Amino acid sequence: MIYRITLLPGDGIGPEIMAVAQEVLQVVGKQLNIDFEFQEALMGGAAIDATGEPLPQETLDKCRNSDAVLLAAIGGYKWDNLPRHLRPETGLLGLRAGLGLFANLRPAKILPQLIDASSLKQEIVEGVDIMVVRELTGGVYFGQPKGIFTTETGEKRGVNTMAYTEAEIDRIGRVGFETAQKRGKKLCSVDKANVLDVSQLWRDRINALASEYPDVELTHLYVDNAAMQLIRYPKQFDTIVTGNLFGDILSDAAAMLTGSIGMLPSASLGAQGPGVFEPVHGSAPDIAGQDKANPIAQVLSAAMMLRYGLNQPQASDRIEQAVLKVLEQGDRTGDIMAPGMNLLGCQAMGKALIQSLN
Repeated sequence: MIYRITLLPGDGIGPEIMAVAQEVLQVVGKQLNIDFEFQEALMGGAAIDATGEPLPQETLDKCRNSDAVLLAAIGGYKWDNLPRHLRPETGLLGLRAGLGLFANLRPAKILPQLIDASSLKQEIVEGVDIMVVRELTGGVYFGQPKGIFTTETGEKRGVNTMAYTEAEIDRIGRVGFETAQKRGKKLCSVDKANVLDVSQLWRDRINALASEYPDVELTHLYVDNAAMQLIRYPKQFDTIVTGNLFGDILSDAAAMLTGSIGMLPSASLGAQGPGVFEPVHGSAPDIAGQDKANPIAQVLSAAMMLRYGLNQPQASDRIEQAVLKVLEQGDRTGDIMAPGMNLLGCQAMGKALIQSLN
């Protein structure tokens, strides 16, 4: 079978880490008789420079006509002062909306080889394995009305609206429950129901869904308490389901439990059509072009693409095992470097991963 993959290298370190991931996919594909047809497209700052907009229609069309989309990173200082509708991040929101990607899966798993990289004590983070399921196309980022308005007194007033319908909550809730079923059968729903009406509806709907999943233990936490518990005792969590804003914040906090945001992948999925798979880190423009980037999150994003987007778990397992082997032999990029380890650049880390696959 041939899979059509749209590659979005984006900005900053994006092209460097994408090159590594593409080579890894090609190698594992040959080993398991999986054929890939790659096509590249512009997005983010690169697209702004070339076309004047962060998500050209041609790019969205290519993505829609794919089996999966592999995204690297977008944005950078160069485009920070553009009007909001022209910023690279607006293109990312447009991609999610254009593909109907309402569910974001972000794992935060402590790898034994990197446990010392975490800023928390070993006894706190050892064994942590969390999946954050974040709603991606609703909530305060998309709610209307929004904008900066001038009041009758001439004062500026900023407005963003947090809104969810029952249908939006139910579909992400089901993803949360189904994800928990495949993991430790524990689901924690995070909201702010003591203050926000939209969160009360969220909690009501999640509770209503619970009877459909009797094998899953459901708990609830307010978002402020959830943030505290992630730091205090993260091993209590298995699967977390939450809205767009809270998920954005909590998934980054969970990511840092692992010691480096440069190690973590993510998947954005819809009800049908291609998903988008990307590292959770940014474009790191300060090290772009210097062969210092850590490509592992991009490579693990490719592994998530194989598992969740293309139903090729054997290929995904092979890539994940190669990552563990490289770390076990002491190979590190600068962001995860430790005394006595082998410091590698982006390209050298790619070669080490390829060698581990062979």
